[in-house]
Amino acid sequence: MPGSATEATASRAGGLLALPDPDWLLNRLTISGPAAVMARFLATAQGTNAAPWYLDLDREEEKLFAPMAAGGAEARSLARELREIIAARHDRVLAGWAGPGQCALDLHRLIPIPPHILQLGPDDPAALRWLWTHWGTTRPLRQVRALDGEQDRRLRRVARLIVEFRSADWTPWQAIRRLRQDWPALIFSVQPVYGDG
Repeated sequence: MPGSATEATASRAGGLLALPDPDWLLNRLTISGPAAVMARFLATAQGTNAAPWYLDLDREEEKLFAPMAAGGAEARSLARELREIIAARHDRVLAGWAGPGQCALDLHRLIPIPPHILQLGPDDPAALRWLWTHWGTTRPLRQVRALDGEQDRRLRRVARLIVEFRSADWTPWQAIRRLRQDWPALIFSVQPVYGDG
């Protein structure tokens, strides 16, 4: 049964602390440092917040059809229509993922998912393990928005940005640790917001 305690335990046993239907944790990340470095970071971090995963459309259609199988030909037709909608959306993602985008903190831009992992698809256990190991969460961030960005009035060479986002089940500590290593001139301070946020 999806979402059962047994499935959650199995995920933990495999090294993942993730549920099939994640809780989306609100986080606030403050990034500050020399304005020139911040400008380079922001240019690197800006993206579409979409990863170009491989998508097995036959498998997607079967997943859609399975719960409706008793509906016969009409259910098969509906599953095929839904498959086409998914395919069109995926094509839009693939066409636009390399563009500049509006997301201020795109983890795939900062810590790219390797091609051999993208080929597995977003639900593959090895892909989930890679995301958990390198990002500290098993899904791309959601509802990413920049709250403010400013230069210090006294020292115009210092810039700061606060980014609010939701992450699947956990604050993406692994990604933040990696960003601190990759961008040593910047300060990354994250605060999870528990409760209703």
